[in-house]
Amino acid sequence: AEKYSAREGRLPRTWENGEDVSSDSRWWCSGFFPGVLWYVYENGRNPRVLEYARMFTARVEREKHTTDNHDVGFMLYCSFGNGLRLTGDKSYEEVLLTGARSLATRFKPEVGLIRSWDHNRDKWQYPVIIDNMMNLELLFWAARESGDSTFYKIAVTHADTTMKNHFRPDYSSFHVVDYDTLSGKVLGRQTHQGYADSSAWARGQAWGLYGYTVCYRETKDPKYLAQAENIAGLIFSNKNMPEDLIPYWDYDAPGIPDEPRDVSAATVAASALYELSTFSADSVKYRAWADRIIDTLSANYLVLPGTMHGFLLRSSTGHKPGGTEIDVPIVYADYYFLEALLRKQRLERGKPVNR
Repeated sequence: AEKYSAREGRLPRTWENGEDVSSDSRWWCSGFFPGVLWYVYENGRNPRVLEYARMFTARVEREKHTTDNHDVGFMLYCSFGNGLRLTGDKSYEEVLLTGARSLATRFKPEVGLIRSWDHNRDKWQYPVIIDNMMNLELLFWAARESGDSTFYKIAVTHADTTMKNHFRPDYSSFHVVDYDTLSGKVLGRQTHQGYADSSAWARGQAWGLYGYTVCYRETKDPKYLAQAENIAGLIFSNKNMPEDLIPYWDYDAPGIPDEPRDVSAATVAASALYELSTFSADSVKYRAWADRIIDTLSANYLVLPGTMHGFLLRSSTGHKPGGTEIDVPIVYADYYFLEALLRKQRLERGKPVNR
């Protein structure tokens, strides 16, 4: 944080080819480094960390007006959402509500979904990716805080339509589903970051697990709990899941066991499992899986102190087909690792998993 403080508007992203890679707030993951700082502050209450958390959170504020992509939830809820939770700063509420309104502009009732991307218009009419389940948490929060049920209805409709069209009979998920903008009919089911259209991209499965766990928390609708449990079953019974529960970047990648791992998929899943364990009759199993992931990461995947620009975990895979961020530390892996550790700590102390 200290190194970056003088680099106006920049936020850490990864460490690749021996170089620090950063972004401005426009990158979809810009909210994760501020979120990392908020989690570090939550654990230790160091006033210096609080100062940095506020500084880097402010660098993302302009994204509250973003209406050209779906990542506003990632950008703002991980940064300002944690900041509001830990400080009660009322100015953060305005940012989050404005951001939720921006995100809601991307919902088209005829399709019943929030549009994910505006790029590749020659390829897709109305693309929706499984990652988008992670942005619904901002809308659920906005519905509670504002009293405007529109946010809630959008989130639930998106979750229901995704459940209907994104999942195969075994509960694995496609990455991208394209829709007709007028009829809402499915035009195609493909991948962008996975191995193949028909494969199970590891991080995509984790996004689904986390997203439907959140949906159950916010609605208490049992179909969302069942969906989360079924996705967990798919992930952890997969024949290509390694013994240490750190998945290959795609469960169907052709070169297994010589394919890159994706630590970020493991951290997202672990954090989700800790929360899922508080809702499910299979609580012991889910906590045991999450604990095993955390133990493995702590023993074998931590970055050595003073290396890789201070990232916490190595061996994530961002975009294998695009040839970028392969077997590197990535900021969102660190974010969900810290979130999982805090959730584990709360559960062990008999406290609610979310404060």
